[in-house]
Amino acid sequence: MITRRLALGLPLGALFSRLAPAAAHVAPMKNVIQGSLAKHFTDNGTAGTFVAYKVEDYAVIASDAERSGEAILPASTFKIPNSVIALDTGVVADPDKDVFRWDGVTRFIPEWNKDQTLRSAIAVSAVWVYQEIARRIGEERMQKYVDAFEYGNRNIGGGIDRFWLSGDLRIDPVQQIDFLDRLRRGVLPASERAQALTRDILPVTKVGDAVIRSKTGLIGVDNKQPGEEVRSSVGWIVGWVEKGADVTVFALNMDIRDGHHTAARMTIVQQCLAEIGAL
Repeated sequence: MITRRLALGLPLGALFSRLAPAAAHVAPMKNVIQGSLAKHFTDNGTAGTFVAYKVEDYAVIASDAERSGEAILPASTFKIPNSVIALDTGVVADPDKDVFRWDGVTRFIPEWNKDQTLRSAIAVSAVWVYQEIARRIGEERMQKYVDAFEYGNRNIGGGIDRFWLSGDLRIDPVQQIDFLDRLRRGVLPASERAQALTRDILPVTKVGDAVIRSKTGLIGVDNKQPGEEVRSSVGWIVGWVEKGADVTVFALNMDIRDGHHTAARMTIVQQCLAEIGAL
């Protein structure tokens, strides 16, 4: 189920009031629909949306005014807040030393089928680890954090270890950016240590002199059970890019119509970031 919050072309009100401008900026935030960005999806035989917040320019740029406001399951992008919560509650004390023992169930991604730390689990997007983390956090604490983070629609219905995979949690690209920017700045209602460690374990991709910290997610595939057929899905990639002193926070989701589209998420996000001058 997809719910629509609002189109990016309309005034965004309080949501973007939390996006702090660069120190020198006093002008109002700029909201720009840059339709040419959509070509990067069509050139790859798919459809999607890309939204970016250029911090130094105090500008939000989107490929469209419709899909950018559609809320969908976060899938494995929820590993980002789940990591903050795990570290803040002490469910995980050390992202490199606390070990989650593999339960012996063979899953469809070979890298999942071994013991994991928090750092290795987020790198290979091991769903079973984060499901165990969520169970240890528990429903009451999880709801308090999701509410405090103002994450998406804040609805964790559908099971404590499934609400972000097949349950009731929904988030749109603009809300993803709002959350990520607060994590990037370390202003979430959680300890600075938990936020700093989460920033540190995010997968890194280097492009020239730029560094991209990001997390992917695949709706439908992240929730795949042993023996199930992989069906068409929607793929996320969210994060931020640092290039010198400039920072751009971004969120992309796109239809996964064939095998190459999973890897194409990083290609397309880099193309979009390059077009807006962030790479």
